[in-house]
Amino acid sequence: MGPIIDRRIFFKIAASGVAGYFASPLDIFGQSAVVTSDPTATILNTAKNAIFILLAGAPSQTDTFDLRVGAWTPQNFDPVTINGIDWPGGLLNNLAGQLNLNRFSIIRSGQSTALVHSLVQNWTQIARNPTSATGKIAPNIGSVVALELEKQRSANQKIPAFLSLNGGGSLAGQGYYPGTYAPFDVTPNANGITTLSNPDGQAVFTSRYNMLALTDASLRNTPAPYGTAIEAMGDFYSSARNMMYDPGVSNAFRFVLADQQKYGNSSFGNACLTARNVLLSGLGTRYVQITLGGWDNHQNIYAPNAGIYPSARQLDAGLANLLVDLSVIPGSGGRSLLDDTLIVVKGEFGRTVGNITGQQGRDHYFVHSTLIAGGGVQGGRVIGKTTADGAYVEDPGWAQDRPVYAEDIAATIYSALGINYTTVRHDDPLGRGFEYIPTTTPGYVGTPITELFR
Repeated sequence: MGPIIDRRIFFKIAASGVAGYFASPLDIFGQSAVVTSDPTATILNTAKNAIFILLAGAPSQTDTFDLRVGAWTPQNFDPVTINGIDWPGGLLNNLAGQLNLNRFSIIRSGQSTALVHSLVQNWTQIARNPTSATGKIAPNIGSVVALELEKQRSANQKIPAFLSLNGGGSLAGQGYYPGTYAPFDVTPNANGITTLSNPDGQAVFTSRYNMLALTDASLRNTPAPYGTAIEAMGDFYSSARNMMYDPGVSNAFRFVLADQQKYGNSSFGNACLTARNVLLSGLGTRYVQITLGGWDNHQNIYAPNAGIYPSARQLDAGLANLLVDLSVIPGSGGRSLLDDTLIVVKGEFGRTVGNITGQQGRDHYFVHSTLIAGGGVQGGRVIGKTTADGAYVEDPGWAQDRPVYAEDIAATIYSALGINYTTVRHDDPLGRGFEYIPTTTPGYVGTPITELFR
């Protein structure tokens, strides 16, 4: 994992009276690269933005997106069938309403390749095995998106292209990419980012910033090894400075109490609300990653007000209202902002099926489900089918006729955003070529799930 542009680091010097800056590895490999790709790859180009919601801890798929009802099912789950899809109407009531409106689809044939939380959480974000050679230098999908869409940014777009909300320790960084493409990690707050101004005032800040630039000027003209590094640091200074004292940027990260309550008055709801506002602002963010933990329910999964319930309630209120709001906010070409924004919701793996364990919980399991919406996805569909007990993939439900892996989800995101997922960048420090989606995995190559968009 590469380091993260944490908001505290980002504004550390600014808040203390010197200057704002990005603190991240410098671009020692260069931003230009020889790039190759397969021109026949399927590029859907149906979305302009993406929101990836990582359900860290791995939710029980047979209690949520692939419901199985049995003696274990709590009465307050209130199982219902909506448009032919079994759903926990009591647990995820608001999302039930969105399912009734065909606002999302479900992939039920997902399968993980390991059962270690940190490993697969990272795998899901970088689309490869983190222990592989390229896994150690691989950027987050969001960093790839930020780099690929950089040419579409305009001068007035001042918020980083890759925004992380509530990332915490599970957030994968920019890998070997320049710090410009690192995730900007923020913990949402109704008051926004309070360090977008200097306590001594803008005039003092500007004076100190100019003094810093003057001090660095001679270093920036110094031949290697300092020239490129100092120039990159200058870019970080400029990026941070552009965000400061900008009312548009400040407002994008603020929200009112009424909206906070509507979205569930939770850390996840605040993140969904911030994602809505930042995308609506049009200030440059194209990829938002939101983390919602609390799903590692080995014990007491159905305990009242504990187990699966707190995280499920946050997901239900936050995601459902995000879908509602994005569906009515104008997007491009007569579309809604939801039409322009691909939303992917998944955990790192699934949980054991059938009866719960002696600890009244569910353990780690390979088969899992993914909720996917917007960005050209046709709602109200189920891709794939598991066996009657939910234990195995019975029908993959797509052209590759195999389970859906993390690499396929990544390829789908890239393709929907108009990015060629077969791209190979020849600027990696290993000198072997960095593939957006690895082609060396035995038996398959990550492929977009086009059935979602037909």
